[in-house]
Amino acid sequence: MKPIRRLALAVLASTLFAGSAGARTADEVVKSGTLRVATEGQFAPFNFFQGSKLAGFEIDIAEAIAARMGLKVEWKAIAFDALLTGLQQDRWDLVIASHGITDERAKAVTFADPHYCSGGVVVSRTDAIKTAKDLAGKVVAVQTGTTYLGSVKKLPGVKEVKNFPQDNNARQALQSGRVDAWVTDKFLAKTALEADPKAGLKMGDFLFVERIAPAVALGNSTLAAQVNKALAALLADGSYARISAKWFKEDIRCK
Repeated sequence: MKPIRRLALAVLASTLFAGSAGARTADEVVKSGTLRVATEGQFAPFNFFQGSKLAGFEIDIAEAIAARMGLKVEWKAIAFDALLTGLQQDRWDLVIASHGITDERAKAVTFADPHYCSGGVVVSRTDAIKTAKDLAGKVVAVQTGTTYLGSVKKLPGVKEVKNFPQDNNARQALQSGRVDAWVTDKFLAKTALEADPKAGLKMGDFLFVERIAPAVALGNSTLAAQVNKALAALLADGSYARISAKWFKEDIRCK
């Protein structure tokens, strides 16, 4: 789930940071005073650019987690499909960019506890396309590197799956009539429809539900534990609820 940023800035940010010799443990991160966090910056309202500054639900959550750990955040913005690769190369400590937990991803990185639950929904320009069955014979847009891409490809009868580097590109393809449907995150779709009701887009049913979580380098259990401890505190003291209400007018924690 990703629009609104500056790709040039994202690429620059990603290239200015050299890889480290290995993943930093929680103690090493705390000693440095800085948590290096990567995100996409193109997935409003979760993570996006307002001018040259990152904003969004996940940005606020990560900042709050870092504050609980007594740390400042050093942000990096990069294309979605390169985020976990950069984590494996120890270029940053944490990724928070609406990654759904999957068995395949869990072989490459270690997930912290989920910071929200959501899922992929069908979005179209007609009430006739609302369910998985309705996608039979249709051309469907999704973002590259997302769980939506694999899920839509598994649906029987889909005519074609077109993947786009950014989620807003997939939405634009639907609005311009180049595809019949767009599959994206529920909350992103809801925000997009509310922001531009004249576009005539309609949100249909869930294709699947998933848990979304931050990730650290594979096996970096000490850092994952500290992130989990900080997130649990935010959930318990009302901070999470306030951040969620700010962006969604509801609490989107996993129930």
